[in-house]
Amino acid sequence: MTWGSAFQILGGVGLFLFGIKLMSEALQYLAGDKMRQLIGSLTKTPIRGVFIGALVAMLIQSSSGTTVMTVSFVHAGLMTLKQAVGVIMGANIGTTVTAQIVAFKIKDFALPILGLGVLLVLFGRTKRQKYIGNGMVGFGLLFLGMQTMESSMVFLRDRKDLFLAFSSNPLLGVLVGTAVTMVVQASSATIGLTMAMAAQGLLTLDAAIPILLGDNIGTTITAVIASIGSNRSAKQAATAHVLFNVIGATIFLAAFPLFKDVIVSTSGDISRQLANAHTIFNVTNTVMFLPFVSLFVWLIRRIVPVRGEAMAAGPIYLDLKLIGASPAAAVDAVKKEILHMGTLAASMLRDVRRAFEENDPKMINEVNQTEKGVNEINRAITSYASEIWQKGLSSDLSTVLGSYVNGVGDIERIGDHATNLIELYEYKIDHGVEFSSLAMEEFRDMFNAVQEAVRLSFESLDEENVEKAREVDSLEDEVDRKEKTLRKNHITRLNRGECTPQGGVIFIDILSNLERVCDHAHNLSFIAIDISRLHR
Repeated sequence: MTWGSAFQILGGVGLFLFGIKLMSEALQYLAGDKMRQLIGSLTKTPIRGVFIGALVAMLIQSSSGTTVMTVSFVHAGLMTLKQAVGVIMGANIGTTVTAQIVAFKIKDFALPILGLGVLLVLFGRTKRQKYIGNGMVGFGLLFLGMQTMESSMVFLRDRKDLFLAFSSNPLLGVLVGTAVTMVVQASSATIGLTMAMAAQGLLTLDAAIPILLGDNIGTTITAVIASIGSNRSAKQAATAHVLFNVIGATIFLAAFPLFKDVIVSTSGDISRQLANAHTIFNVTNTVMFLPFVSLFVWLIRRIVPVRGEAMAAGPIYLDLKLIGASPAAAVDAVKKEILHMGTLAASMLRDVRRAFEENDPKMINEVNQTEKGVNEINRAITSYASEIWQKGLSSDLSTVLGSYVNGVGDIERIGDHATNLIELYEYKIDHGVEFSSLAMEEFRDMFNAVQEAVRLSFESLDEENVEKAREVDSLEDEVDRKEKTLRKNHITRLNRGECTPQGGVIFIDILSNLERVCDHAHNLSFIAIDISRLHR
């Protein structure tokens, strides 16, 4: 092999991978917020996970990227191992689309498609047109890379003896496919290279199919790397990916003659045969495993048992790996983290209420400790969102992310007002101030309305539910009226000497803080309304 041939092969692989990357970015951009909604629905049943995992892998043109997302979701507790297995199966199916595209004989159209794409990128008036152009450029580069790889291997036609070992020893082909894919961490590149060699007559079907099986094993390295430093649940998901492909490859290798006969019957063209082999392997493997998902999960848990692990403090969903895998997945992680932050802020309000109603001083430390977590998450979300924006988002996704970041400030302010309230309680007990039974009744009435508004605001955000957001709007008006009425009643009691000035000042401050908490809950509810407009 000359240096020129080596560089030509490397260049072909580079063009091929860059084409896939451009197509992936374009598809994700064009999918916009629908991509986020799709990823958000991954945490369902295994069968649903298969379909959605396949769709996500098609959109991001990578089973490895989808599996990285899955490992991150399991690590964060967003997905169970059983659900993750379904998504992993689906991702393996979805990634076969790339090989099917490559098998089409449309190489003569590669340059015209690429040229038209460049024109759209340069002269497109909207971002959407430019991303369509990017997708076309990626599509053209995909086939240009294949052409480059194929032409770079012409010199090997007289050295077919180098590849005889693959035909006579399928296990060697599996090992080579595994090793190469583990090195490049892109099964699409290895599959494309295998198809290019087969098209040049360098690899027979007997030699190429085992390499394809090895590619499927090698691609699991990405999930293994993603699980490093994660909890045991994430390691279980990575192990599931490895075992799923290893067991499947072993079964198909054992039934190799039958598998080969099936593949030969699908097409007379070796490139199409290999694309079909890739698809049939992954679809059949999934169909075989699906009835035994529960048993498979049991096996994984025996191999990688979960030990007692300390609960994570601060943010739990903001995995940096998601940003690289899919910005849409990262935006959905921001949503989950905001809801986690909201849960902490709501718990602060519950602890404040308990302090006043049960006269429990221990709640002072509880509220102050929880506030540190809320503040930490606030900073983490802001930093994480800025990282996502660097990736370039569709206008819809950018709007959604901006709404979430604005909402973070409102949740942080709810936490601040809870801290103000616990300080008022601390002042109350330090100075021996007592509230009358009527004042406590009014306190409970106001707190009930505010807590309901906060609960509904978080639910409206989680479900993107406009009706619940409108309920918050009504509650906010009700709380405003209550605040004015109760303030007036308390001033009347002060004038009558029915309570102390100190008690009066504390009570009015409590009303003021609660009213502001409701204002921030009201602001949060608008996020659900704004996002729902994008779905129309």
